[in-house]
Amino acid sequence: MSRYVRFRDFDWVLLGLVLLICALGVLEIYSATLNTKFEGIHVKQMYWILAGVMLLFAASMVSYHALIELAPWMYVFSIASLLAVLLVGKKYLGARRWIDFHFFHFQPSEWVKLILIIAMAKYFSEYQDRELDFKELVKAGMIVGIPMLLVLKQPDLGTSLTYLPVAAMALFLGGMKLKHGVILLVLAGVMLPVVWMKGLKPYQKERLVTFVKPEADARGSGYQVIQSQVAVGAGGIWGKGVTKGTQTQGQFLPVPHTDFIFAAWSEEHGFVGAFLVLLLYFFVLMRLIHNAQTAPDRAGTFLIMGVVAVLAFHVLINVGMVVGFMPVTGIPLPMMSYGGSSVLFTFLALGMVMNVRMRRFVN
Repeated sequence: MSRYVRFRDFDWVLLGLVLLICALGVLEIYSATLNTKFEGIHVKQMYWILAGVMLLFAASMVSYHALIELAPWMYVFSIASLLAVLLVGKKYLGARRWIDFHFFHFQPSEWVKLILIIAMAKYFSEYQDRELDFKELVKAGMIVGIPMLLVLKQPDLGTSLTYLPVAAMALFLGGMKLKHGVILLVLAGVMLPVVWMKGLKPYQKERLVTFVKPEADARGSGYQVIQSQVAVGAGGIWGKGVTKGTQTQGQFLPVPHTDFIFAAWSEEHGFVGAFLVLLLYFFVLMRLIHNAQTAPDRAGTFLIMGVVAVLAFHVLINVGMVVGFMPVTGIPLPMMSYGGSSVLFTFLALGMVMNVRMRRFVN
């Protein structure tokens, strides 16, 4: 076995699938923003994707074992950055989510997902030869719970929810007993009323209530869901064509280039186009799982499956939100929705996957 990583071990198939999804996203961003104040941002998205690809290659070259060893320091930095957001963060639409560095806005909550994946991989890789007890599971839950509470305080319900699949996947792979899982579910159920009363803002409660019956407030909190469903249904089998969506081009569909890009895509490309996009996501997730199965150690498996959990959760929630099966939470569709933080996080996470794959045969 070679001591050196080789680019022939790089997963070019995975990268090709990802870039294909990104290309479809750029096409839809162009179409959805045509003749609007956002026209031309598809070019910015291409720059973000290019930067993401460079990050992916850079991340693949640094041994993931080095990242695992740095996990405690990275975690401390993530908590400090989230506290900084609450203290000096820029307020926009009632929420503090960014730190303004003048030349760019830094959103720590997006990057915390990656740090949590690394932190959970380190935590559980150290318990490879002994059974996890409930006390250790609670400690693992606290690793995710502390940053989650800080993000909820911003408030940012959508991003905070994306931390849950990281914890759930790690606990599952870490050997959580069934009785411990039941206890955690019961505790979560007990905490729900507290979160509802103390943890959610009025508009967040309104979104959750409207999710059940959006027509009750068709011109208010239910408007996004109703217009999204109309756009999806209007696409029919083959769709109306690029730049020809009546809901999208008529600007009836809110934020069609970000959270509701799947609705815009479905209107213009129909059931066939929507199915093909979901099929591409399925291939990406299956490729990631295959890489996890061939990982050289437990830490590598945890890293890749953490990425799988986050991406699968994003796709499930975003598509469910678009068709009315999930409440509106502001979770973007990976690789398709416009946004630099989301694109860079995704490529950096995939770079970590490549990192593990390329070291399968390294001594």
